[in-house]
Amino acid sequence: MSSSKTIFVTGATGFLGRHVVNQAAAAGHQVRALVRPSSSASVLSPAEATGNLALVRGDLASRNGLTEGMQGSDLLIHLAAVKGGDYFSRFSGTVIGTENVLACAREAAINDLVAISTFSVYDYGERRAKSTFDESFPVIKDPAGRDEYAETKLYQDELYQQFAGEDGRHMVMIRPGMIYGQDELWHPLLGGEFGPINLRVGFKARPPITYVENCAEAIVLAAERLVDPASTHQLDDEVINIVDDDLPTASEYADKVKALIDVPSSVPVPLPVMQAAARVGAVINRSLFDGKAKLPSIALPDQVDARFKPFVYSNEKAKRLLGWSPRYSLDEALSRSVGQPAGV
Repeated sequence: MSSSKTIFVTGATGFLGRHVVNQAAAAGHQVRALVRPSSSASVLSPAEATGNLALVRGDLASRNGLTEGMQGSDLLIHLAAVKGGDYFSRFSGTVIGTENVLACAREAAINDLVAISTFSVYDYGERRAKSTFDESFPVIKDPAGRDEYAETKLYQDELYQQFAGEDGRHMVMIRPGMIYGQDELWHPLLGGEFGPINLRVGFKARPPITYVENCAEAIVLAAERLVDPASTHQLDDEVINIVDDDLPTASEYADKVKALIDVPSSVPVPLPVMQAAARVGAVINRSLFDGKAKLPSIALPDQVDARFKPFVYSNEKAKRLLGWSPRYSLDEALSRSVGQPAGV
C-alpha cells in the first residue's frame, strides 16, 4: 500500500459509501466520514474497530461546519448523490450538494478529488450494438431524452471538471456500471415498471455490473494512486470505468438471483419490441402532447438503449492504472449478498 492518507468521504453510510469507508480504514487510511446528524453510523463499525474512523456530522444541503470538518484532509472522495424523488430533490441533493462540498474543499485546501460518476452519462445511441464500450464512449450532449438521474449526474460531472481544471487541483473520475449487492440484487438493467406491469427486457445482453465490494476496492485504489509519487502509475485527470470480469447475460444473472431471493413477477419483452414501442410512444407524445407527457423511464427510447442495448464492456483501463481486479466472482458476490457460504 502507498503511504497513509487522510480521506474525507461523503455519502459514507450509503450502499457504496459504507464499503469504501470500511475498506479505506482497513487499508490504514484515516477516514473522516460525513454522516447526517440524525443518521446511524452502525454500518461503519468495521472502520470504527480499526481506530481509523472519525465521524463528521453534517449535511451537504448546507455548508455550515463542513469546511471545518474537512480541514487537514488530504483527499476528498465524493460519493453522495440522490437517486430517487422528483427532479428538484435530485438536483438539490446531487448538484447543489456537490457545489457545496467542492466549495468547502477549496476553503479547506483539499486539492485532490476522487469523483464518482456513472455509466448513465454515456450516450448509448451514438455507437452500434455489440461494439466495445470503454472510456472513449461519448457522453450525452443533450439530456432531454434521459431520466432525471442521468441529467443531474451530467451536471455533477461538469462541476467535477471545473474543480479539476483549477490550478494545483487533481482528479480521477470513477464511473461504475450498475452496482449490485446486499438488498440491491434486482436492478434496472433487467427491466422496469410500465404502469402496473413489470417488464423484463432483453435476455442475451451482458449488463455492465460490478459487485459493491469490488467497486469500493477500485475507488480506494484510485485514492491511493492519485498524485502519489510512490505509485508506479500516478493518476490525474483520468476517467476510469468499473465493471467486473466475466459478465453474465441478463438471463443468467436473473436466474441466479431468482434462486436466492423473491423477485417481482414480470412480462418478458424482446429488446427490438421494446425499442420499437418506445419510438412509437415518443412520436405520439410529440404529436399529441407536444412532448410534455410524462412517460415511464423504461418507455423513453434513449433510456431503452441506455439500459438494455448490448455492448462489450471493457475494464482494461481500471486494471492497468489501478492494479485492480475484481476480488469476488459473481457467485461469490451473490453468496455474500445473501449471507450464504459460496457455492450454496
